[in-house]
Amino acid sequence: MTPGSKQVRRRSATPTVRKSAPRKSGPKAVVAQQTTKLQRFGQIAAVIGFIVPFVVDIPGLDPVGSRMLAIFLAAIMLWVTEAIPLSATAVLVIMAEVLLVSDQALLPVPEGVPTSATFFASLANPVIILFLGGFMLADGAAKFGVDKAIAAVMLKPFLSSPKMMLMGVMLITATLSMFMSNTATTATMFAVFMPVLAQLPEGKSRVGLALAIPVAANVGGIGTPVGTPPNAIALGALQSAGIHISFIGWMAIAVPLMLVVLAISWAWLAFAYMPKDLKIELDLSAKFETGRNATIFYVVAGITVLLWMTEPLHGISSNTVGFVPVVLLMVTQAMSGDDLRNLDWPVLWLVAGGIALGIGVGKTGLDAWIIGLINWEAVPVALLMLTLAGVGFLMSNVISHSAAANLLIPLGMGLGASVAATPAEIAVVLALGCSLGMCLPISTPPNAIAYSTGEISTPRMIKTGLVVGVSGTLLLAFVMPLYWGGAGLL
Repeated sequence: MTPGSKQVRRRSATPTVRKSAPRKSGPKAVVAQQTTKLQRFGQIAAVIGFIVPFVVDIPGLDPVGSRMLAIFLAAIMLWVTEAIPLSATAVLVIMAEVLLVSDQALLPVPEGVPTSATFFASLANPVIILFLGGFMLADGAAKFGVDKAIAAVMLKPFLSSPKMMLMGVMLITATLSMFMSNTATTATMFAVFMPVLAQLPEGKSRVGLALAIPVAANVGGIGTPVGTPPNAIALGALQSAGIHISFIGWMAIAVPLMLVVLAISWAWLAFAYMPKDLKIELDLSAKFETGRNATIFYVVAGITVLLWMTEPLHGISSNTVGFVPVVLLMVTQAMSGDDLRNLDWPVLWLVAGGIALGIGVGKTGLDAWIIGLINWEAVPVALLMLTLAGVGFLMSNVISHSAAANLLIPLGMGLGASVAATPAEIAVVLALGCSLGMCLPISTPPNAIAYSTGEISTPRMIKTGLVVGVSGTLLLAFVMPLYWGGAGLL
């Protein structure tokens, strides 16, 4: 979903690929975007939310805590309504924290407040470097056609029946989404399967295949730290609290849930949309490139993934490993500065803003104040987990997954001192819950891409999103904590 946009126009079944205009030197033309009523409301509400803690005495909060509450309320309004771009809110949060609650604040602060460097450091947090490496690999995979070639190779064993083909599509999409952005994966898979959609008879089979791709992309992203921003936001918050989860450790935590939810999704789509007698012909002619730069990319990508998967053996942090592909691909000139500029920097800044917000909420005591408003000790752990997962699921259906995680994880982490669940359990449940929201075209970019094909109606997307999201939320609340505890993972 493009920040600031709440509507997705439906287009014909054949997408049009537009080439970027050549870059020109000199001033760029500024295209004015119309502000929606919701965005204007968000801007006004953010200003009011920011001002109130300055003029109203908040019981239990000192001046620094009140200022942090002002920043937090403004961030909520801006992120929920997307009144300004999400990444713009993120950097605004960092600057506001520096000017209001750090040692460089414009207003008086007591000793012991965080330094300005603490907040600025969120822009270079090790988790940001991990994501940077993931983006570099995803960009290279698209540049050298690795994604399409892998899809062609992996799909061959699944051509015995329409339902098996659906399974193959979902497994490939989920696998790619574990290491590429969900958006890039969805765009790639639709580029591969648009000809297939075009040859299918109008009706349920088209809908089923068109739904399978965004669902699998959304679910697959939960499997690795680089799969989706909420994972990075949770890892960043945990790392700030002195809790480290390795790359392979996250996979051990999340992949079982991913596989079960993916199986439920496939069973639903196969039952509801795929007839047994459907005949499909596929073009699987995509091949791997063999040039110098492509070969270098294969080697570097293989080394990076291997190092990520074997972190417990060599002890090199997955964050550090994330910098390996950036360095090697640039030094060998397999990828250029243009490739680096084309990475999804706004997402990295958004994650940094979430990390900075979490630091501010924790360092100023705002988390303890908010948590203290409710007697959490009286809430059973199972009900707490259901509440956390449910809130993440519901909120991420109507706002960005990243924004939902940015708002919920810092608060949830503060519950660790009041309930039986650990901060790690809470952060993981919230991050995974935020990735399950996929009921609406605006819920995720993969949903928006799928909706734009014109094959999917909103009611059908809602129905599938509820089946996947509700089943995943129940598993996350009642089953996964037992697995994590029994396996000693959290």
